[in-house]
This record gives sequence, C-alpha cells and structure tokens, in this order.
Amino acid sequence: MTTVDHASRQRANQKLAWQLVLVSVFFVGFGFALVPLYDVMCRITGINGRTNAVAEAQDANTQVDTKRWVTVEFLSHTMPGVGLEFAPEQFSMRVHPGAVVHTNYVVKNTTPKVFVGQAVPSVSPAVAAPYFQKIECFCFSQQTVKAGETRTMPVVFVVKPEMDQDLGTITLSYTFFEAPKAPV
Repeated sequence: MTTVDHASRQRANQKLAWQLVLVSVFFVGFGFALVPLYDVMCRITGINGRTNAVAEAQDANTQVDTKRWVTVEFLSHTMPGVGLEFAPEQFSMRVHPGAVVHTNYVVKNTTPKVFVGQAVPSVSPAVAAPYFQKIECFCFSQQTVKAGETRTMPVVFVVKPEMDQDLGTITLSYTFFEAPKAPV
C-alpha cells in the first residue's frame, strides 16, 4: 500500500468518525427532546389519557345530567420497591355527568424512611380524558409521607356532560413514583 493510499484512507476514516460522533450527539439530544415533545403531543391530542395537571375551576353553570350514569373505576399502581401501599377507598362508583364527586385514595409508607413522591394520573379510554375535570387532586403536587404514616388523599372531579353518550365507563388510574432527589 502506498503512502498516498494510506493517507487518503486515514482522512476518510477521520471524516467517518466525525460524522458518527455528530450523528450520536444528534440522537442523544433527540432522545432528551422526546420527553417534552411527547408531553406536548399528549396535551394537544389527549393521547395517553392525560388529564389536567393543575386544578380547574368548575364551570358555574354546569347542569347535572340526572338521566345518565357513568361508571368511574379507580386504579392505583406504585413503582416496585418503593415501600408504599396505595389504593382507592372505592374501586368504582356511578356518577351523573356534571355532578361534583368526592373520593379518596389511601397511601401507607411501610418503610422506616420518609417517602417523597408524585402521583401521575391517566384516564382511559383516552377520548374521555378531556371530559374528566379534576378540581382537587393530590397529584397536583409532590407528597411527603413519613415512615409508617397512612394518609387519606382526596380527589374531587366532574365528568363533563358534553362527553359522548356512548362512553359509559371511565377508568382513572394513578401511578405513584418516587420524586427525583435534588442535587446536593
């Protein structure tokens, strides 16, 4: 192999290496950008059953549709190994659209350590999410649960009467995550 071929091949390899570095940097950045992009898409389209992340004021002139019933089912999940017992007080209830409904979830910290976490809600089917309005919810802020503490946490909601008549059941699900620790 001549020195010209060797130098040419070395330049081509360096160029390829730089291209691969740039592609890698692009995809790492793209991976980090996917989380906020996904959240924006979910909020816009209602995909993934996202509900309001902050309290909404209830419309003053909402009429209760007493001729119609909607069953609301409640689910709860925790991440494995966090040491929480987390469950709804009721697993389902029938509600009239437009009525303000109060229910509770109960969390118990079974560990000897303080737990700081955040509950993330989801509504299914996803098409029902825009019609499920949370007025008060423990999911709006992080929760600190002391070692051995049991706490009852309220959820106040309204199923908007504008929801499609064919939707007879809505499932509200919460997943409790441990909050990321602040850097020291």
